[in-house]
Amino acid sequence: MVNFLLERTVPLPLDEAWRRLTEWPRHASVVPLTRVTVLTAPPTHEGTVFVARSGIGPLAFDDRMEVTLWRPPTDDTPGLVRLEKRGRVVLGWAEIEVRPGPGGRSRVVWREELRVRPLPSLFDRPLESAARYVFGRAVNRLLRTG
Repeated sequence: MVNFLLERTVPLPLDEAWRRLTEWPRHASVVPLTRVTVLTAPPTHEGTVFVARSGIGPLAFDDRMEVTLWRPPTDDTPGLVRLEKRGRVVLGWAEIEVRPGPGGRSRVVWREELRVRPLPSLFDRPLESAARYVFGRAVNRLLRTG
C-alpha cells in the first residue's frame, strides 16, 4: 500500500478548480489508455459510482470508485470529495480538497492511499513513484484545461 500527497496552487476561482477536478469523465482525457464511465445519474453526490478502465485488451483493469463524501466549496468552507476505490485490482481511497489560496487563487490538495492486488509490498516504492507521476500529471492537465 502506498500513500502520497499532491499540492497545487492555481490561478482559478474555487468553483472552477473544483469543477475541473470533479467532472469524472474529464479524467479519461488526461490519463493515457483510460476511459471513465459514470454509473449513476448526475449530478455527482454521495453514492455516485464511476469506473475508470485503464489498459489495453486483456491487460486492462477497472478502478471502480464511489463518492463517499461530497462537499463542494462555498465562500466559507473548502470543497472536499472522498472516493473509495472498490475494484478487484485497485483498492484504497482518494481525497481532493479545494480551498482558498494566496492572491485569490485556489489551493488543491490531493491525498491518496493506493493498493494494487496482487502486488507485494516489495513494489510499493515503484508504485508510489509511478502513481505520483501519473496523478500529478493528470491533476496539472485537469487544472490547466477548461
